[in-house]
Amino acid sequence: MNKESKNYEIATFAGGCFWCTESEFEKMKGVKEVLSGYTGGHTENPSYEEVSSGKTGHYEAVQVIFDPEQVTYQELLQAFWRSIDPMDTHGQFVDRGFQYRTAIFYHNEEQRIQAERSKKELEQSGRFHMPIVTAILAFSKFNEAEDYHQDFYKKSPDRYFSYRYHSRRDPFFKQIWG
Repeated sequence: MNKESKNYEIATFAGGCFWCTESEFEKMKGVKEVLSGYTGGHTENPSYEEVSSGKTGHYEAVQVIFDPEQVTYQELLQAFWRSIDPMDTHGQFVDRGFQYRTAIFYHNEEQRIQAERSKKELEQSGRFHMPIVTAILAFSKFNEAEDYHQDFYKKSPDRYFSYRYHSRRDPFFKQIWG
């Protein structure tokens, strides 16, 4: 897909395991493509094994290519907040470590403003009993993950649903969001 065609925009989110984050965004109308990968680290072109070691500084993340005429960045932010535990400083659900922390990587000043506003609104909502620790960081570089990670929930649905079930993500979301 030519990411530059039309007026597509890019958003980058780290929400723990990229398999689960990818599947959430791909359901949304106006999202043209979601890529799993790594961002925010100091190692050039890291592999999954290197990122999994926790020593590269990278987050597991997704890049969302979207049509802003069909889905807004604000709607993507809302979907992101509803797909993570923003109070967890050490990872997400069963996935522990630096690489599984949450973050919003903004690509421009408008995304930064919207991300900070949405975080503040969530903090003030009283929905969570602890501080929101999700970082809002400037985007620098994204490295696509290996092919077997792309669309994992479609390629290996049994493994994906088993992982998702055992991670306890969905009961958390049901408790928080209803």
